[in-house]
Amino acid sequence: MTPHGARQGLDAEDLDVEEALALVKHGNGSSRPAGDLRPAQREPEASPSARAADASARAAEAGHRAAAEHHHRATAWPDARTIAARAVRPGIRPTPVSVGLGDALGLVLAAPLTALTDLPSFDTSAMDGWAVAGPGPWHVREGGVLAGSSAPAPLADGEAVRIATGARIPPDTTAVLRSEHGRTDDNGRLHPTREMQHGQDIRPRGQECRSGDQLLLAGAVVTPAVLGLAAAAGYDTVTAVPRPRVEVLVLGDELLTEGRPHDGLIRDALGPMLPSWLRASGAEVIAVRRLRDDAKALYKAITSSRADLIVTTGGTASGPVDHVHPTLRRIDAELLVDGVKVRPGHPMLLARVKEDQHLVGLPGNPLAAVSGLLTLAEPLLRTLAARSAPESYRLPLRETVHGHPHDTRLIPVVLRGDRAVPLHYNGPAMLRGIAAADALAVVPPGGARAGQETEMLDLPWATAGISACFT
Repeated sequence: MTPHGARQGLDAEDLDVEEALALVKHGNGSSRPAGDLRPAQREPEASPSARAADASARAAEAGHRAAAEHHHRATAWPDARTIAARAVRPGIRPTPVSVGLGDALGLVLAAPLTALTDLPSFDTSAMDGWAVAGPGPWHVREGGVLAGSSAPAPLADGEAVRIATGARIPPDTTAVLRSEHGRTDDNGRLHPTREMQHGQDIRPRGQECRSGDQLLLAGAVVTPAVLGLAAAAGYDTVTAVPRPRVEVLVLGDELLTEGRPHDGLIRDALGPMLPSWLRASGAEVIAVRRLRDDAKALYKAITSSRADLIVTTGGTASGPVDHVHPTLRRIDAELLVDGVKVRPGHPMLLARVKEDQHLVGLPGNPLAAVSGLLTLAEPLLRTLAARSAPESYRLPLRETVHGHPHDTRLIPVVLRGDRAVPLHYNGPAMLRGIAAADALAVVPPGGARAGQETEMLDLPWATAGISACFT
């Protein structure tokens, strides 16, 4: 998706004539000095080509001025991520909820997980074999002890009984003899084929934990293994931080939801991409709405949203149909980040709409939107979900990457051994590179040479696997 064409940036090198002309119309077009009240002198009428050239020059000059002004107030990339992570005021954190184990995967525990029973809750067999009492050989009792059966009868010295893994140990059992370590003679007597130790292959009651033991601290992420531990320890529900609710507003008159691009219309790439990415970041996506370039519709959508975070796509620059900034001013939102010194994605923004609601404005170009997602949305969602920030790491680049003179660049890379290999197709409107990537390299202003260690931002699916990541 490339909504609004060049409207998505105010960078001087990215402005086209149409955008610059729009900026001229927006109030930057007068070249007369302030306070000059003299009547305008009538100039000789120029030819159409001369007028067009003059308009282009004036538009370009205005665009450069606007770009310089916007870049001046833009936030450095590391600072923008810090602001996003700290944007949620402490008293506004979500109230913990009780969640069934089937719905808790990926949440963060809001209370310690304390054992509700001993684990195991009775002495159990660790192997298939025989429960034996005293030294061998043993007389084998008829029947056997299976997992889940009622309390077995005690064993007498010199007696054995068949037992299954997980079954309750009969009273007075000395050890469990594994099936592969025993043989029976012609008289049906059981003999060990290896030396045995007292208590061998018996899991005693409370071996893993005792009732009341703290198993996990608050703040632990509920993984599949945590679900298993909670169930084993007697839980049907856990107390967790709820998923932040996110509403996605996809803006643009030029967007198609199906079929091939045609007649100046293009496919919406962000509508299909963002919800899964946001879920991978711990969010509950409550709605994805497509809006035309209409200020009233955007105002109504924002003011009626029940989400903790509203994510918009496109409309964050200063073109004639870019309504995000005017709408935020209209509702008296607090603008926390207005532009970030990063490429792609420079015109992203973060605003506090209400005390308990934020808005992240993503650029409309797909890779620029990904940049905004990683820079502003993910740190904010981590805080709302009570997740800790991942450990940062650095890898050397296999190739030199050209940088921007003043801004950070985010470049898709694949990880090969101990090196990061930059990918092509990394322009703001391209998804081909990020679709093949494992991570994004954070390239500092001025670029990075081959072999230089560079910070990496992992992509969710690169480390967790698709099904685990997007549950």
